[in-house]
Amino acid sequence: MAAGLFESSSRGDPAARPPTDEPNQYQALASTAIAAIVLGLLSPLAFVDWWLAVVPILGFVLGLVAIRDIAGRPAVLTGRPLAIAAMILSTLSLVGGLAYLSAVYAAELPEGFSRLTFASLQPLPGDPADAIPDSAREMDGRDVLLKGYMYPGKQQTGISQFLLVRDQGDCCFGGNPKITDRVLVQLRDPKGIPFSQRLTKIAGRFAVRPSGTPALDGGVLYHIEDASVR
Repeated sequence: MAAGLFESSSRGDPAARPPTDEPNQYQALASTAIAAIVLGLLSPLAFVDWWLAVVPILGFVLGLVAIRDIAGRPAVLTGRPLAIAAMILSTLSLVGGLAYLSAVYAAELPEGFSRLTFASLQPLPGDPADAIPDSAREMDGRDVLLKGYMYPGKQQTGISQFLLVRDQGDCCFGGNPKITDRVLVQLRDPKGIPFSQRLTKIAGRFAVRPSGTPALDGGVLYHIEDASVR
């Protein structure tokens, strides 16, 4: 029978039909690769603080997981270059961030000074809340570097004397930090400094001297005198 005007003569030819199994079928971008590259782009946060090193670590791990997933289902998933890029970014940021923070940590301590932490100012288990441990008495009269937060008061600029507290958990909500979590700081420069909510590094001479202060009930046990901000 003759083919119609609009009928294809190859209708019945199997070779002329489009293949049922397409070689370039759709491949989804692996969600793990997407997550890895997002963390890879955020991984420079490792330069800000030690604990943020977790960001590039997670980025690298997710990159490995993405490569494994893609290798296991190559016909379904894609995104291997993305995962590799995430791993490279994460590795560079982790190594660079740790090196930078290590250099800052080493440089922040003045020559002849010792590091002091609020943990070393706490009483031993079972002792009274205002007991002074040996670890604090051993630092009495020594030049130290202590990190903490300025206790908020009415004055916002030109502050030459202030309380340095362990964290912002109590002080920023009107609380009264426990006596072993506060140190009275007297700056060397009478011009003082403006108030800051950021972590503050104080270098000066440490003194164990219980005394009262109008800023807080209970006074203070510890002082840092002739101090400067690092």
